[in-house]
Amino acid sequence: MQNDVKGRNLDRRIAAALQLNGRAGWGAIARHVGASESTVLRRAAQLTESGQLRVIGVVDVLRCGLGVPVLVRARCAPGTVGDVAEAFAARPDARYVSVLAGSADCVAELVLPSYADLAEFRLPAGSSLLETETLAVIRTFTSNHDWNSGELGEPAVTELRGGDARPFEEQHWESPPEKLDELDLAICAALGEDGRMSAKDLARQVGTSESTVSRRMESLVRRGCLRFRTLAEPALFGFTVEFMLWLSVLPSALDAAGQQLAAHPATKYLSATTGRFNLAGQVVLRHHGELYRYTTDVVGALPGLQAADVTLQVKTLKRAWAPTPATRVNLENP
Repeated sequence: MQNDVKGRNLDRRIAAALQLNGRAGWGAIARHVGASESTVLRRAAQLTESGQLRVIGVVDVLRCGLGVPVLVRARCAPGTVGDVAEAFAARPDARYVSVLAGSADCVAELVLPSYADLAEFRLPAGSSLLETETLAVIRTFTSNHDWNSGELGEPAVTELRGGDARPFEEQHWESPPEKLDELDLAICAALGEDGRMSAKDLARQVGTSESTVSRRMESLVRRGCLRFRTLAEPALFGFTVEFMLWLSVLPSALDAAGQQLAAHPATKYLSATTGRFNLAGQVVLRHHGELYRYTTDVVGALPGLQAADVTLQVKTLKRAWAPTPATRVNLENP
């Protein structure tokens, strides 16, 4: 039993280190999690093989002019939310899908070529949608890439994350879109399958030299086109409550409220959106007992707040384009 607890604690720390930097060296990770490099490699391999942990490269679609993200809140006929959520998740343009409890039954983040494509939005015939509400993402304050689980101390954060500590989107969100060539896209596609792929393997896969691949990858990251995302369910970090937060804030206070909420350690994702909710966020807490105080003390303290809505995430089917572990198991064992 004691060994099991120690093993879970170590797994959580390894995942936390990779959350800070998905391409960190195993030696640096081992130093900050307090284990040998061989042990870290073995535990990380087990987590990866079980589907609990995965590092991928993610292209910023807005930064690269590859599409526009929209959040779709859906209400479904009783007993049909599972089918609706699966229909959303099956769409190749769905980046995130979750079943909710509250004022909406399901939420999906879609990346469309343009806002005009919303006119063509539809699910397969037979999907029992009662109502949809679409919120266009117009500014991202912070994202899952930037989230720190809090598991490791400041020395680990400083060494592993490094660089400019400001949220990624804040450095680039007003800059003109970048243009990616065929080699850039090939590199991003390969890293989208394995974010820890070595430069040597990556060069072989895309058909160029290792030095060229290294230079291109560094340029993509520096220009804000490519990020490395560690996919791990919040429970691995000890968070048992995950929910979507929908807020209506006075326009004059929107930036201040967004900056304040984005700085809170529980905030994994926060964006400004169009529609009746102009702030949409994803939040994690250790247990349900924290939800009341979070609502009163954190949400209640936001400037310009007019209305707030919380929808608990009951089941998440897709994150960063990838099916979650539970969804993959269901697909493999129908």
